[in-house]
Amino acid sequence: MYLMYYLDQSGKRIYTLKKIDPYGNPTQSAHPARFSPEDQYSKQRIIIKTRYGILMTQTPDPVY
Repeated sequence: MYLMYYLDQSGKRIYTLKKIDPYGNPTQSAHPARFSPEDQYSKQRIIIKTRYGILMTQTPDPVY
């Protein structure tokens, strides 16, 4: 059994083991995606982030 969650009306996460929430919508997995050091698609992800300007090196420095 995998831990799942859904959002209630106030936007808070409600954790459950069911695949469908009380509103009839599918729940989402509460577990992070698997990580592999041999990432096959890292080059494509960097290209897309560069294209849309969301790469960490493209963001302005934080103001403290």
